[in-house]
Amino acid sequence: MLRQFETTFEVATANSGAYEFTADVAGFVRQCAIHTGLVNLLVQHTSASLTIQENADPDVHKDLLDALARLAPEDGQLYRHNAEGPDDMPAHIKSALTSTTLAIPVLDGALRLGTWQGIYLLEHRYGAHFGQRGHIRRIACHLLGE
Repeated sequence: MLRQFETTFEVATANSGAYEFTADVAGFVRQCAIHTGLVNLLVQHTSASLTIQENADPDVHKDLLDALARLAPEDGQLYRHNAEGPDDMPAHIKSALTSTTLAIPVLDGALRLGTWQGIYLLEHRYGAHFGQRGHIRRIACHLLGE
């Protein structure tokens, strides 16, 4: 019988970077006792994104973030939208270039990720702006299966 569940994950970010939350998603799948199904994730922000990426070598994340910085540099003269700080419009561009949603199969009660794959929130903004110390990013999760 097909069942569905939903939850929201919160990921605290201190600065721009890659924040893994694979264990949270895997734990939710186990708790729901879904044998076969699909997990859908949506980051509920316009200046952060989601990715499935290597979880063994942190240099992969650094290189990925460096590449995104080259594609959307922080240069106040390049953008009209700058009311929220110099990192805001580049963050929107980085989010558009990556993904705000992920779909991950579930088989035998576990996420069907590859050996070196993890689920990451990519924070594209810095923590210290407008008096903030970071962000709490919300990821909506929908699990459908049996």
